[in-house]
Amino acid sequence: MFKFKALTSEKLSLIAALFFVFACNSVFWQQLYTIQNPSTAAGWLFMLIGALFLILVLNLFLNLLALPYVLKPVLSVLLVITPVVVYFMSQFGIMINGGMLRNAAQTNLTETLDLLTLKMALYWLVLGGLPLYLLWKTPIQYRPFRREAMVKTSVIVGSIVLLLLVSLGFYKDFASVFRNNRELRFLITPMNFIQASSNYLKHSVNIKPIVVAAIGTDAKYTPLPQSRPKLTIIVVGETARAANFSLNGYERETNPLLKQQAGLINLPQVSSCGTDTAVSLPCMFSKFGKDNYSEKQAKSHQGLLDVVQRAGYQVLWRDNQSGCKGTCDRVPNETTIATAAADPKLCKDGECLDEVLLTGLQEKIDAQQQDAVIVLHMMGSHGPAYFKRYPPEFAKFQPTCNDKQLNRCSREQILNSYDNSLLYTDYVLSNVIDLLRKNSHRVDTAMMYLSDHGESLGENGLYLHGAPYMLAPSEQTHVPAMMWLSPEFAQQAKIDLGCMQKKAGQAYSHDNLFHSTLGLLDIKTSLYQTELDWFASCKAKTAQ
Repeated sequence: MFKFKALTSEKLSLIAALFFVFACNSVFWQQLYTIQNPSTAAGWLFMLIGALFLILVLNLFLNLLALPYVLKPVLSVLLVITPVVVYFMSQFGIMINGGMLRNAAQTNLTETLDLLTLKMALYWLVLGGLPLYLLWKTPIQYRPFRREAMVKTSVIVGSIVLLLLVSLGFYKDFASVFRNNRELRFLITPMNFIQASSNYLKHSVNIKPIVVAAIGTDAKYTPLPQSRPKLTIIVVGETARAANFSLNGYERETNPLLKQQAGLINLPQVSSCGTDTAVSLPCMFSKFGKDNYSEKQAKSHQGLLDVVQRAGYQVLWRDNQSGCKGTCDRVPNETTIATAAADPKLCKDGECLDEVLLTGLQEKIDAQQQDAVIVLHMMGSHGPAYFKRYPPEFAKFQPTCNDKQLNRCSREQILNSYDNSLLYTDYVLSNVIDLLRKNSHRVDTAMMYLSDHGESLGENGLYLHGAPYMLAPSEQTHVPAMMWLSPEFAQQAKIDLGCMQKKAGQAYSHDNLFHSTLGLLDIKTSLYQTELDWFASCKAKTAQ
């Protein structure tokens, strides 16, 4: 039987550092090669020095942890996680930061299963399973304490000295490359997910229970005498990007039904608060706006729906996604999974098509006795399984990608499946408007729609979403938005719809939703900012 030779802790640390740098950083090296284009000796020297720098950093880190009963468990954790990180980076162009980990942590089981593939298993087997086997078969030879401490100190000091010499000698080159290409630091494995995990835990773990501060305690709404009940539906889209909406000029007809809706006001220039649901959703319903938003602020303060409910509106959140991320915690809410038994045609395998959000809405309108706001949170175009987001009759664009492993599909197939999901979103939104129009004889109705973030579909090698905002392409931050108001609603709210159409092309953002909703619903509060209200200037024009 083969017997594995014992290794000293510093040799094992060096071997591990070499393995991580050269076997687990293909994405980083490809990106650096593209940036540097090392056609000269100086260019190749930079690549070599870069490799040396990473080896020294990892070797130093591992030697600091090279203690009995510590080194192997630490390496094991890194070997379990690293192959998964490498897979997502190489397959989808994903960059690893705290936001990406938060997004992953808040993904539900169904979405997680969509991401599990045979190729991921192969990545893990080669980059994780086999090295783990070799690691635990290899004995570590530790010297007597004093001798071990001396050798360890020499290795650590030597690594620090070499790092300083490399840094000083090539600081100008490193600083220039990494400052001009900030995405590189999110691509170095395993340092990227170690730092991301640290940031995520630092912002997520709270020693003290969170006390949610009330906002808008002065909120008031006084219905007009003898006015009819108002119903406003806010539809939150998922992963829809503005570039693929034909209402915004996309060459494919992805909005055939919305195009025919009389009175629809399309907003073609809207930017998102974040590049993933975990940020964008609570941000768009918060008072803080993108520049002042943080997860801590969102968790420790009430949001838009709390203010609307306090003012006297009946509020309901209907969810066909992985939850409202805290946005609906203090208002009535329900999930579509609860209706799965009643709608077997729309729901299977633990998830539903977005049409299920309309199930039972007419009954709720029939029973409505007061002004109400209903939020519909769509599954939309959530990837990578775009083909699961629409029924077969909406597979207009062919051929499609019917595999959650996108590397098995051509970009044309991926784009076709994505556009088909938008075609279905068009159908659902048009049905919402039809429902509201149908009931406008007894209820004043309105709808607003915004997507939470966009999606990359292969541009510059990127797929899916969740890129750091400062580096994110417009495909992930430019989102579709629109609104529809019944003539009766507009008349009661004193909104000039013609004026709204003229102003629709202006630049807006998720920051506008909070204040526009307050303005649309005529809720008076000191939180309200006129300059962020979509409707304010067109109300003023009517009132003159």
